[in-house]
Order: sequence, then structure tokens, then C-alpha cells
Amino acid sequence: MTPLPSNNPTLRSWIDVSPDSDFPIQNLPFGVFKLGTDVPHIGVAIGEFVMDLTVMYNAGLLAVPGIDNACMNSGSLNALLRKGKKVWRSLREELSYILREDNDFLRNQSFLSLLLHLQSGVEMILPVNIGDYTDFYSSKEHATNVGIMFRDPANALLPNWMHMPIAYHGRASSIVSSGVPIHRPMGQTRPDELAAPVYGPTGQLDFELEIAFICGQGKPLGQPISTTEAEDYIFGFCLFNDWSARDIQKWEYMPLGPFLGKNFASSMSPWIVTMDALEPFRTASPPAEIPLLPYLHYEGKKSFDINLQIAIASDSFKEHAVSRTNYKYMYWNAAQQIAHHTINGCNLRAGDLMASGTISGPTPDSFGSMLELAWKGTKPLEMPDGTHRVFIRDDDEVILRGYARKDGVKIGFGELRNKVVG
Repeated sequence: MTPLPSNNPTLRSWIDVSPDSDFPIQNLPFGVFKLGTDVPHIGVAIGEFVMDLTVMYNAGLLAVPGIDNACMNSGSLNALLRKGKKVWRSLREELSYILREDNDFLRNQSFLSLLLHLQSGVEMILPVNIGDYTDFYSSKEHATNVGIMFRDPANALLPNWMHMPIAYHGRASSIVSSGVPIHRPMGQTRPDELAAPVYGPTGQLDFELEIAFICGQGKPLGQPISTTEAEDYIFGFCLFNDWSARDIQKWEYMPLGPFLGKNFASSMSPWIVTMDALEPFRTASPPAEIPLLPYLHYEGKKSFDINLQIAIASDSFKEHAVSRTNYKYMYWNAAQQIAHHTINGCNLRAGDLMASGTISGPTPDSFGSMLELAWKGTKPLEMPDGTHRVFIRDDDEVILRGYARKDGVKIGFGELRNKVVG
């Protein structure tokens, strides 16, 4: 595939961008922000700044075929998502051209202060109105670890796992952005398997490190999407935390799966990194270990080399990294996930969110959940203040980060951080 001009590693912007910034001109992720009590605006990140696309469009400074008032003034990315890949790509290419160091189109405008805002001075909100949310279970290492802990280690994976991307439908209304507190959920648990269940706060609150992708408008109901065309319906990716109450989940999940142990909260990072920005970081997915049905076959490199980190901070200690892993370990890739999701004719709508499932690597320091890192409570993690964690406590803050790096260019996702409150 011919590289997009906007991905050229030699590109520089007239805006000063630190070499270690998550947001160089090669990235330009999309988000939605507010200035004080102002209405939400559409923006892209560039270095320390947010470039205000809503103001640019309303001032007549952003003329891209297909981009209309709804795209820039509706307070979410949904209208843009409905436009499709050709328009998304044209908009990103135009923004890259405007921001290049040899282009003075905006650089010398007297009202530049109305177009650029420090990220530290704005409030980032959910960038999309999420209609539906699906969470996959696509890391072989994670699924194997859970199977070893809770089932026969010799048969850790259930019979269907190697044949298709397993998933459940989650609760879109409780997805929140970075910075929003996570309230410890209440519910039924059964700590003593010989006694009746009890009601109270979860004692096993966990994080799950994931990457989610945001969909554009799919095909009509009844028309599946193939692996070949699946990526045409992916706008971009973000960090995702599928918060879990393990003790509530354990008691409730038979026979229909997750419910209250999951739907109390999930969180996503505010910047959506586009497929085009991630193009240079493509890598091969792990090979299929058994023959797959034809609709799950694919060609080319469908995964991405994205470094991921989990850290915990508390009132009594600064952040402490507990895991480092990589998105490339995922057994089932996004194209296969979409193909399986739609093979029965299920339609996708603009703004639908699909999460990868917990991303765990092959070593204990690359696991993506506390359940695995502390191995079901048998290997507590020591924190800098001398305390230990087997699950997340009140006042702990969980911080997720992700970035890809190649040819001197770093494409990052920013941070996803949420503090737990009782």
C-alpha cells in the first residue's frame, strides 16, 4: 500500500511539538472538547494543543468535500463517522497540509488564539454517542490464564474459542471518559460456596487493559461485512478499560454471561487515533492454530505494533507501572471481529464501539488484568508505599497508556486514567 503523505516521517509542523509527544503531525487524532461551559467542539490534537475544527469550519477555513455543518457542529463525531472512509481521509490530509511547517495559511492569522487551545485548559468528553458496545475475548494468553485459574488447566480454552472471536454485548450508557471517577459497585456475591449469597460492595474490583475501535456506518441489516472490507468501517482506535467486579461476575455469569459485574462502568480515552495514522505500524497477527471457516480468512497484516502500559497511583504513592504488553499479541484481529460480528447479518451503526478484550502477553509482567497479575490473589503486587494489591482499592487511580514508534515517529493515544471512589 502506498503510504499517505500525512504519514511521512520527515513531516514537521509549524506548531512546536516535542519529539516524545503522543501527538505529532503524523497522528492528528480526533476528539470532542469543551471550553468552560461552552458547547462541545470537534478538535484534533497536535502537540500540547487542540486545534478547534468547529471554529475553523464556521469561519470558512475548512473546506473539504463531504464535510458539512452536522460534522463540525453536532457536538460528537457521529455525523463525521457516517460520511465514510473517503471523507475521513480527505479531512485528515487537509489538516496535515494546513499544519505543515511550509504552509502559512493559518500560521499568521490574527485570530490563531481562537483556533488553538492548550489541552490542559480544555475538558475532553466522550467523542462519540455510542449506540452499541461489544467486548471481545480475543487474547489467547488471557483466555488461557482465566481457564487455568477457574477450570481444568489441561483444557483451559473452551472448545469454541479457537474457532471464532468470542464476545458479549456490554452497556453503552455507562461508558465514561478519562478522569471520570469509578464508583465501587454493589451487588450479590457468594464468598462461601456453602452459604447463601450476600449483598455489599465488590471486594474484587479489577481493570482490563483493552484497545477499542470506533465504527463508521456499516451495511444494511442482513448484509455481512467480509474481512477484506472490514477496515473500511473502522474510523480509529482508543484505549479502553473494561472495569470488572470479579466476585459479582463469578456468582452471576452462569448461564448467560456478564451483567452487573461489568455494566457499572467502562472507560475510554478521549482521542481517537485513525486507521490511517496507524498504517505504518501494521504487523502480522498470530497465525491460526487450527483451520478456520472461510469467512474468518484474511490477507495481509491486520494487527498493529502498539506498546501498552498499566500503572496504579494512590494518595500515598506516585504512579507505579504494573504491566507492559502489546496489542500485537491479540489472536483475533479487528477484521475478523467485524466479520464474525456481522456474519449473521447484524448491522453496524456509526459510533458503535468494539473492544478487543483484555490484552495479555506471554509473560507474567505483560498480563492485562489484576486477576492475572496477582494470579487470583496468590501473588500480591507490592506498591511503593509497602502496601500490596490483589485487586483495586478505593482511592487507587488506574492509568493506561499506549503508543507506536517507528522511524523516529511516535503515535500515541494519550492517557486513560480513572480513580476509584467508594
